[in-house]
This record gives sequence, structure tokens and C-alpha cells, in this order.
Amino acid sequence: MARGKLRIYLGAAPGVGKTYAMLSEAHRRVERGTDAVVAFVEHHGRPRTEVMLHGLEQIQRRELEYRDTVFTEMDVDAVLARRPAVALVDELAHTNVPGSRNGKRWQDVEELLEAGIHVISTVNIQHLESLGDVVESITGVRQRETVPDEIVRRADQIELVDMSPQAIRRRMAHGNIYQPDKVDAALSNYFRPGNLTALRELALLWVADRVDEYLQEYRAEHSIRSTWQARERIVVGLTGGPEGRTLIRRAARMAAKGSGSEVLAVYIARSDGLTSASPKELAVQRTLVEDLGGTFHHVIGDDIPSALLEFARGVNATQIVLGSSRRKAWQYIFGPGVGATVARDSGPDLDVHIVTHDEVAKGRGLPVARGARLGRTRIIAGWLVGVVGPVLLSLLLTSIANGPGLANDVLLFLFLTVVAALLGGQLPALASAAVGSLLLNFYFTPPTHTLTVSDPKNLVAIVIFFAVAVSVASVVDLAARRTHQAARLRAESEILSFLAGSVLRGETTLDALLERVRETFGMETVALLERAGDVEPWTCAGRAGTDHGTPLLRPEDADVDMPVGDHMALALTGRVLPAEDRRVLAAFAAQAAVVLDRQRLVGEAERARELAEGNRIRTALLAAVSHDLRTPLASIKASVTSLRSDDVAWSPEDEAELLAGIEAGADRLDHLVGNLLDMSRLQTGTVTPLIREIDLDEVVPMALGGVPEGSVTLDIPEELPIVAVDPGLLERSVANLVENAVKYSPDGAAVLVSASALGERVELRIADRGPGVPDSAKDRIFEPFQRYGDAPRGAGVGLGLAVARGFAEAMGGTLAAEDTPGGGMTMVLTLRAAPGRPPARPDLPAQATT
Repeated sequence: MARGKLRIYLGAAPGVGKTYAMLSEAHRRVERGTDAVVAFVEHHGRPRTEVMLHGLEQIQRRELEYRDTVFTEMDVDAVLARRPAVALVDELAHTNVPGSRNGKRWQDVEELLEAGIHVISTVNIQHLESLGDVVESITGVRQRETVPDEIVRRADQIELVDMSPQAIRRRMAHGNIYQPDKVDAALSNYFRPGNLTALRELALLWVADRVDEYLQEYRAEHSIRSTWQARERIVVGLTGGPEGRTLIRRAARMAAKGSGSEVLAVYIARSDGLTSASPKELAVQRTLVEDLGGTFHHVIGDDIPSALLEFARGVNATQIVLGSSRRKAWQYIFGPGVGATVARDSGPDLDVHIVTHDEVAKGRGLPVARGARLGRTRIIAGWLVGVVGPVLLSLLLTSIANGPGLANDVLLFLFLTVVAALLGGQLPALASAAVGSLLLNFYFTPPTHTLTVSDPKNLVAIVIFFAVAVSVASVVDLAARRTHQAARLRAESEILSFLAGSVLRGETTLDALLERVRETFGMETVALLERAGDVEPWTCAGRAGTDHGTPLLRPEDADVDMPVGDHMALALTGRVLPAEDRRVLAAFAAQAAVVLDRQRLVGEAERARELAEGNRIRTALLAAVSHDLRTPLASIKASVTSLRSDDVAWSPEDEAELLAGIEAGADRLDHLVGNLLDMSRLQTGTVTPLIREIDLDEVVPMALGGVPEGSVTLDIPEELPIVAVDPGLLERSVANLVENAVKYSPDGAAVLVSASALGERVELRIADRGPGVPDSAKDRIFEPFQRYGDAPRGAGVGLGLAVARGFAEAMGGTLAAEDTPGGGMTMVLTLRAAPGRPPARPDLPAQATT
């Protein structure tokens, strides 16, 4: 019996419409005559989902009693007895009630599939077992119900049901997902915009990865080696010559013409270690291609055209960019060249572009051999074994009466040749073969003590010995070279991989990079030197190691110097590096220059931002002082002048009113000046929070003194964990937030101040029912001197929210704005729970984790 097929609707969160989409598919199949039944679907009281169940046959559920409560689960036996063509099974990750046929619903689905029944199911991305830790770090909720990734990956079809976080929250606010009494809790905890955005990204990336797997599997199963031009991937073939920069820039211009295009630069190195590439030029080209948004690849291959085409087809490339040959006319006698061979063998699926450049037909030079470094000790030992060894062996064998015989003598001398090859390489082995053949002829071949050979068989034996010795020496030496080269390339690749990854992720500072160079090459001092011009003195941009009293001031004073451009060099002291080490050093030098440039650009950008911000604040401060601060002063002066006037006899009621006006103006002036001083402290970085552990209910009520009585509703649970904050800064932040919320709330609508725990964080939410703020302005309202909408000039200078966010960040917290369900705006102040205190788990709706 053929196994049934599994189709899964995958969503980022509850409420995106997975069950609705599954039921819609069932209706389409029933209309086509397919025998489809509902084995288990939970509509969770959602009217639109419940309506979709009408017209579909539903299998009676099985009732199970557990802890004095009756639960319903899918009746697997009933579904198997009914044997429909298609069964709808909702919530694949669900855990069955104890006493069920299987512990997990996905195990029930496996039984249906084995019985030949096709199954359509649903699952959320947070229920995949491998993503449990990631989801918990994002949402603060550990998913108790999971399904193995392999079960989902084996599905015949996976369809993503996608919806934007804003649309999900609107559906939630309209009551289309949870009951109204659970909406506020869900929106404040699990269904926050950040959580939904992160879960959506997880779902999209997981499905995209699965699509790539499907594509690779299909191409492999059908032996498809041609390129499928899903998008443009341009491969640039580099030789290490100066024309590489031209090719990279040309490929980048080609990629810029199409959206989503990629540039992959590849350098093919021969496996025997022979190369004519300049390490410095390759390092420059690597930096160039990475600066242009591409990637650099290093590939080993003896057949350059075949390796290049294999790489291009492996990455599903659509175009190859090569430079015109640098060979002179007479050099074409060795073959048609890489460009012509690649163009001939590329086939119709790969476009090959031959780009002209300034180095055409100027010659490419001969490859330079880079032998294996065996060390002085091993080479000397090899020569001793290869030259002195045969002499000592001859003395030993001649001192033995009736020696082992010519055949055994030949084997002993051959053994010394092999040992010489292992120790010292090919030259000591060849010398050993020559000396051994002479000694065999002189001492052990009749007539002895002469170089003549009377018996032709002995002559053949000596010739064969010499040939075998030379062959063995060559093979052993080649094997030693290959082993050395493989180990060296592996070490180089590990070093370069670490270097590229750390630098591209921004994890390496210049000092750390130079220290890495010093450790890698075992040097005493590493310095990055630069100068402004050809005649300017050198200055040190970064240094690692010790100088031993002699500072490194010029590249010429170093044991090793690696130029980086025209006015920069990496200088090392300690020992002289061999030529093959300079390839890796060139990569380090190029990356050091990139890191230095990046650090300077970041510093310049930060200084420019600070200058611009300071200039903007000074301008706004002048405007605020010229108007907003003068308004309460004018009110106070007018009231005082009236009281001091002798022309009017003020009644006690009038005097009380004028004094109240003076007091109100003074309070308002004090509030404005306080905010200005607070903003000045934040801008100059003089805010030093004194963190201590305290309960929220000790601080929040104290912050409500400046608002009318009855305008705020408090909901601070007693079981909240203690927070680590500066009580003074927290009180000022909350006071500003509450005053702002009361200012914009309509009459009769109290501001709600509530708190909840989420993982290791505590959230304080200040929700109003005012006009709200559009998404495009939610970040702008936290900038200094910003007042949204048509706020009157007398409403303040627009510093309250900026001060609140600044104090929150100084305490290690965050402040963000969200929409209030039903209208209005909610300020979310996130604080750190005190370390060592067990975090409280939020009371989320059950549907959020099932």
C-alpha cells in the first residue's frame, strides 16, 4: 500500500489563517469529488473558521477523562475505519491527553499516512523542536508542545500562510482570534510587534531554506547540471593579475542592472602549489569585491577551465566574466587558453563575457615553484643518511663473512634511499641512489673492488636498483610535498576563514587584529604604519606586542613589511618570514586597512551626528527659551503686577485666584526648566544612575503627584519581580509619561498604568485613549523638542518623552510606543528584573502555545 501524502500549512503565529486555508482547500477538493473528511479541527470560537466547517463531513471525536475533566481527541481508529482519501488534522504539534492511542498528534498523523490516507495539517513555526530556544529568547515563553523538524521536512508540500504583524494585531483587536477578555494580555505579551516580526522572519527563512532543499534534490534526482536562471549570479574568474580589478568592477556594473543579482569572484589555485598570482594583488581584489557587495572564493583545481565551470554550475551561476588572455602570440602553442576553453565548454546555460583590459598580450610569466619547507635539521639528516649511510652500510656488510647476498644488499641500500627521501626530500635520495649503486658495484658485484661488472645479470640488478631508488625517492618526496601543502592550505584556510568571518561581523578591532597577526606568525611586534604623502613621516595607526626599547618608526626597520596601498604598510619584527607565508600576511594587511578605515568612518559619523544633534538642540533651545519659558514668566509677572497695583481693590477671592495663577505658572516654569536641565545632562553624558533593587509599587504611585486625581488607573500586581533601577530616574520617567498621556486623553477616559513580567524583563505600560500616533511618527516623538500634531505652544517644549527615554536607557531599559487596542497610544517601558530573582511567567492565552 502506497504511503499517503502530507501537506502542511505553516504559520508564524496563531491567527494568521492556517486552519481557514486548510478548510478552504478541503472545500475545493470536495467540489472536485475528492473524499475529504475533518478528522480533527479546532476553531477556538472563531466565527469565520467555524462557518468553514459547514458542508464538510466530521469524524466523531473520542472522549477521554483525565483528572475529573472530559477532553476530546481525534479518534484514530474511526478515521482508519472510515478510510477517506484526505483527512484534515489541525495542530500537528498538539500533545494528546494521557490515555490516547499516541502521545503526540503527529504520531497519529504518521499512522494515517502509513495507512495510505492523505493528510492536510497545520503547525506554527514556534512549535518546531529545533527553534525552541530561539523562540523562548524572543518571546520569553517556552513552547511545551513541539514537533520534530524531520516530520515537517518530510512533508510532500509545505505552504506558508503569511500575514504582517500589523494585520495580526488588527485581527486580534477586532476579536477575530481570542475572546475580548484575553485581547489586552495577548497584545501586551506574546503578540507584540517585535515578537511577531521575529517569528515571521523565522518562518520565511525556514521555508526559503526548504525551497532550496527541494530545488537541489530535484536537480540531483533528475541529473540536471544546467543552470536554472532563477536570478542572476555572475562569477568572475581571477588569475591574481592586475586585470582582476577591471573584471570585478565590470561584473558589479552588470549586477547592478538587475535586482537581486550576486557577484562571486573565484581564484583557482593549482593543487601542486604552483602559482603566478601576486598575494598582494589577490588581497586587494578580495577587498574590492567585498566592498562592492560580492564574495571571494578560493578553489583548488589542476584543470583551471573545468574547475571554473564546476564552481559556476555548483552555485547555479548564469554568467561568467573573464579577462582577455595576457599570453603573447607564441604562447598559444601550449593550448587555446582558459577563456576560449571556458566559452567552448560552457554550453547554452552559461553566458561567458570576455572583457578587454590594459594587460592584454603583455605576457603572463612563468609559474614560480614553491617547494615544501622541511627544515635545516631534517635536510642535514637526509644527506647524512643518503651519503654517509651507504658508506657505513658497506663497511658493515664487508666485515661479515659470507654476507647476505647481492639481492639482500640491494634491498638494504634501497631502504636507506627511502629513509633519505623521507627525511631530506628528493636530492638526498638521488644522492643516496647514486652512491649506493657505486658501492654495490665496487664492493658486492664480481669482480669486486672494480667498477666493471662481469655478469650481465648483476649489471641489470644495479640498473634496476638505481631506477627503483630514483622512482621511490620521487614518489616519497612528492607525497611529502603533498602532505605538507595540504596541511599548510588547511591551516591557511582556517586562518583566513576566521579572519574574514570576524572582520565582516565587526567583531575585531584593529588592536585585536594586529594581536592575531602577531600570534599567528609568532612575531614580537606588529604595527600598522601610514603616512599622508610620499615624503611625509610614518605614523603608527595601531600596534601589538613589545618594542624592547626600540620603537618601530619605518617599514624599512622591520624584519618583514607588507605594503597596503601607496601610503600604508604592515610592519613585523621578530624573524624573517618565508615567501609562502606572505600570502596569508597580505590578507591580514588588507583587512587591517579595512578595519582602520571602518573605525575612522564610524568615529567621524558619530562626531558628525553629535555636532548636528548639538546644533539642532541649541537652535530648539533658543526657540523654547524665547517663547515657552517666557509664557509662564509673563503670566507670573502680570499676576504680581496686578496684586501690587494701588488702583484696584482686590477682593479675597480675586487675590486667591491671582496667587493660584502665580503658583501654576511657577510650577509650569519649574517643570520646563527641569526638563531642560535633564536633557542637558543626557546630552553631556553626566547622568550616572544609582541602580538598586526596588518594587515598582514603591515608585510608580509617587510619580502620579502632578496629574489630577482620578485621571489614572493603577494595575501593579504584587507578585511582580523586583526591578534593578535608579528610583529617582524611574520616577521622573514615569511622571513624564503619565503627564503626557493625561494631556492627550479625552475627558472622562482614565489613563491605565499596568505592569507585567515577561521572562527576565518587567514591562510598565501607560495606555491612553487619545488620538494616537501613526507608525511613521512613533520614533520621532522621542526626539527632543518634538510635539506631535496640533499641540498648542503652551503645552510644553517637547522634552518629556525624550527625557523619559534617555533615563530609561541610562538604567539599561527601553521605551517604545505602541497602538492601544481600540484607539490611543501605549508607552511600553521595559526594565530589567533584579538578578537572581526567579522571573514570573506571563499568563498567556492557551491558544498561544498550542
